[in-house]
Amino acid sequence: MTTGPLSSATPDLLRAVMVATLKEWGSIRSPQVEAAFAAVPRERFAPEAPLEAVYSVPDVVVTKRGPDGRATSSISAPWLQAEMLETAQLTPGAKVLEVGSGGYNAALIAEIVGPSGSVTTIDIDPFVTERAERFLAETGYSHVRVVLGDAEHAAAEHVPEGGFDAIIVTVGVWDIPWGSLLAPAGRMVVPLRFSTISRSFTFVRDGDRFVGLDPTVCGFVAAQGAGTLPDQEAVLADGAVRLTLEEGPILDVAVLDQALTGDRTELWTGVTVGRGEPFDSMHLWIATTDDRFGMIWQDPDRDCGMVKVAMGWYCPVLITADSFAYLAIRELPRAQEATEHRWEFGVCGYGPAGAELARHLHDHVQVWDLDWRTHAAPTFTLYPADALPPAPAVGRIFRKRHTQLVMTWQ
Repeated sequence: MTTGPLSSATPDLLRAVMVATLKEWGSIRSPQVEAAFAAVPRERFAPEAPLEAVYSVPDVVVTKRGPDGRATSSISAPWLQAEMLETAQLTPGAKVLEVGSGGYNAALIAEIVGPSGSVTTIDIDPFVTERAERFLAETGYSHVRVVLGDAEHAAAEHVPEGGFDAIIVTVGVWDIPWGSLLAPAGRMVVPLRFSTISRSFTFVRDGDRFVGLDPTVCGFVAAQGAGTLPDQEAVLADGAVRLTLEEGPILDVAVLDQALTGDRTELWTGVTVGRGEPFDSMHLWIATTDDRFGMIWQDPDRDCGMVKVAMGWYCPVLITADSFAYLAIRELPRAQEATEHRWEFGVCGYGPAGAELARHLHDHVQVWDLDWRTHAAPTFTLYPADALPPAPAVGRIFRKRHTQLVMTWQ
């Protein structure tokens, strides 16, 4: 939507095209969500961005960056906002908490719950809440309550009688302290991080636990405040490459950086993928079986020529204090022009233990392909931190401050 006849289109036309595209993609599935997206002027909440960028269905609009250039506040991509609103199953009169503000998503929620409902949106950054409050007032949504505070604790100060009917979190979080604020039949839509993986879940209560439905691959600006747990990070090649690891030994950044210029172990798995064929369950399988699992990131604007990762975002890697091995990919030759494009997964290892890590990651990919690739996706259950959840026969328990996330392969 950045070139062609839409480049000079009006906001109303761009909004109509966005809604039509979201319906075509299947992200909008209900008349309530459709009406909300058609009504709220998205461009009024990001006046600094070009209209085509504001209404681009797959794209995030960054509204603030930190000193290091990374986004600290943004308006999520329309497709993901629509998916989260659909899974929240909001109804007129619902009482909704939004964690992470900006204004636009709160306005969408306000449209759906109507004048008989209520929306409370909380953010820790005064820059964000000031903008949200101003933009909401200017677009006719001044009844939305905007709260400046750390949602880890501040949300409990605004819980209505009977609890919130829905809690929608629009920042990436490592834990969920808001379960007690939810009404018995309420739903929490949360982008939750575990072992550096992010999935947006819809959590519904089941006794003293929550069942996680509709896990969706996503990326969000990380939450700030008391509830954060920053991943370990090793910045290599003057910032062109980053390794992230949630748990494990302290990373020796100097040694890891030097490893990039040393010998490399390269293995190819024989496991292939076609264009548009999903393989996100591979991440879940490797994280299930190997606690050295992390992510490698390559700056697309700073190709150092040292790594060729399989994907620009959320690319799996095994990491130790001084070595790592990441997932690579190469296009296979086609026998005939009509043959489908196929790519083969490989592994590249660096450092003293690079060859060993490469072999382990190579084997994980092959086991996933043989035993779990076409298998049903794992299920997720959220327990309180003091509970004793049953250990899954195949799976992993991710223990956090307030909760425990249990991933189970059936």
